[in-house]
Amino acid sequence: MTELMKPSMPRHWLALSMLPRVGAKRLMALRQIAPGWPEGWLARLPAEAAQMMRHYLQMPGQGPLHARVEAAMAWLEQSPQHHLLTPDHPAWPAMLDELPDPPPVLWAWGALEALSLPALAVVGTRRPTREGQDNAWRFARDMAGAGYGVVSGLALGVDGCAHHGALEARGATVAVLGCGVDVLYPRTHARLRQQLLDQGGLLLSEHPPGTRAHPQHFPRRNRIITGLSLGVLVVEAAMASGSLVSARLAMEQNREVFALPGSLHNPQARGCLWLIREGARLVTSLEEILQELPERQWGIAPLASAVATCQGGQQAPRTPDTAVQDKRPEDPLWQSLYDTPVPVDALVERTGESIAALQSRLLMLELDGWAAQVAGGWVRRLA
Repeated sequence: MTELMKPSMPRHWLALSMLPRVGAKRLMALRQIAPGWPEGWLARLPAEAAQMMRHYLQMPGQGPLHARVEAAMAWLEQSPQHHLLTPDHPAWPAMLDELPDPPPVLWAWGALEALSLPALAVVGTRRPTREGQDNAWRFARDMAGAGYGVVSGLALGVDGCAHHGALEARGATVAVLGCGVDVLYPRTHARLRQQLLDQGGLLLSEHPPGTRAHPQHFPRRNRIITGLSLGVLVVEAAMASGSLVSARLAMEQNREVFALPGSLHNPQARGCLWLIREGARLVTSLEEILQELPERQWGIAPLASAVATCQGGQQAPRTPDTAVQDKRPEDPLWQSLYDTPVPVDALVERTGESIAALQSRLLMLELDGWAAQVAGGWVRRLA
């Protein structure tokens, strides 16, 4: 392995990843053949990129490439929770090396330990039905309770519900972004983003800090979501949903693809029904997913134990962030709310209480600033 690829030389690898017309495939191919540094690498780069890199190496402190690299490195120094992962970093997810075009670098904000768990991706429409919201939340919560990480994209809809569900179980959740990890997108997920960071989650992106969200980033972001995961659960998806792109990528990456069935009359279920016809596994319970995931190679608890835990058995307590714990209201009903609206009938099903009793408790939470009634149900607030 050349000196370039050592973790002590992150600036060079970072500069290479920022060159024009030098994609992930070319960089990873060069990494495999490991030509002599720097001339062997420069000889195999496009002319414009080679010229920029040579200028960067020969004239330190000058040029736009130097400015971009140093700005990114300055972000790393702002917090011990800011990380740059290269393929030789100890925390680099080995499963990404199986991709035909793995990202050359990953920017991370949060707890790298979140990458150490076997994970399931939970994806779906940005406009889920109430049933879809609840399904995303429940499956993610139960997966996290069984010891799996939950990976999603922090988007509106199913993504947000999945992250909330994992956090409810005190589990690890990874949000893969189509922007820089320091960019808040969407803005409505500010509380969720902070809660994710406070509870040991991780924000991940192949784009440098400061990169704004752009439509073309999200399809490529999806390959990282699926690449990090043993399987992908599609909760709800219309036929034009980007979640179908994620499912196709998962199949190409030899990952398991699961889909929840839905009504023939629900447009948001048609993508899932199509996936099932194309070979995705129809699932209706956590147990059906766990039976298909290769948990034994990761040393996960036996299936029966994991399912029992999620169906009401006891699990080893997780250590919550003290500051977050202290902020919680006394009424446990708050735990059943999240940033996307939860209808009262879903709360009735969850708690087993009458509508009248729930309305009284919800009113008290609202008066104390912990909840709010919006179109479609009730949402969680931080007082």
